[in-house]
Amino acid sequence: SSRDWGKDHRDWEAYDISIHGTVYQVNKWDPTQFDLTKKLADADYVGPTCQYCHMRGGHHNVQRLSTVYTSMGMSNADRGAPLWKEKRDTWASVCDDCHSPKFARENLQAMDEACKDAGLKYTETFKVAENLMLDGMGEPMPKDLAPDWSGQH
Repeated sequence: SSRDWGKDHRDWEAYDISIHGTVYQVNKWDPTQFDLTKKLADADYVGPTCQYCHMRGGHHNVQRLSTVYTSMGMSNADRGAPLWKEKRDTWASVCDDCHSPKFARENLQAMDEACKDAGLKYTETFKVAENLMLDGMGEPMPKDLAPDWSGQH
């Protein structure tokens, strides 16, 4: 983003390129589509903003309605634990404002599967790197090779 916000804001960037973010970007210039003077409960947005989902019901604790994944999406915490169940049910209930109850559950399941896949890929990649180090091939770019395809150093 062109704004100087300091550290990366992956969540904003993910929202911005999502279908919800796209709807917001296209319609944000029309105040009738996003009347921010209305209470959130009374708002009739064409799509959800960050505030709609994370500050639902007028709460100011953004984390209260955060997603159930860590920033890297790699958490293998027990998804059946009571804390996770409560967070997941709350998360799904926000989606239910506009989508069918099945929609959020299916998306949570897909994200769970993606986390498992990512965890496996991370483990595999780490093992390859570890084996390269053990084989004495830990230098990622030998000194006599150019670092890019054009042959430039």
